[in-house]
Amino acid sequence: MGNAWWNLTLRFLLELSALLGLGMAGWSIPAEFWRWIFAIALPLVAAVLWGTFAVLNDPSRSGRTPVPVSGAVRLVLELVILFGGAAGFYLAGHAATGIVMALLIAFSYAFSLDRLGWLLRQ
Repeated sequence: MGNAWWNLTLRFLLELSALLGLGMAGWSIPAEFWRWIFAIALPLVAAVLWGTFAVLNDPSRSGRTPVPVSGAVRLVLELVILFGGAAGFYLAGHAATGIVMALLIAFSYAFSLDRLGWLLRQ
């Protein structure tokens, strides 16, 4: 599975952006107390899920995983977190950023067809 360096870099930046978008969505909650809770909890939960549930021997990761899951489950998890981050920007009032991020996610996956095929075969 040979992803180009630029796509791996883009994917990493999208992962970080998703965490930021989720945090911004949490911060946009009007209730002062809950905004702090959600701004911290949403990205934290997403990061824990991302790092915990993976496909065993995934060449795009270390190959190890605390909790092995099927490729389809991993793909759904990735899409929910990444597009959730894009939606977070959108909902927090940064519509253009959310839309651009969603387009970049689709672009990245379009150039990762080998990885998508591998995931769906697992």
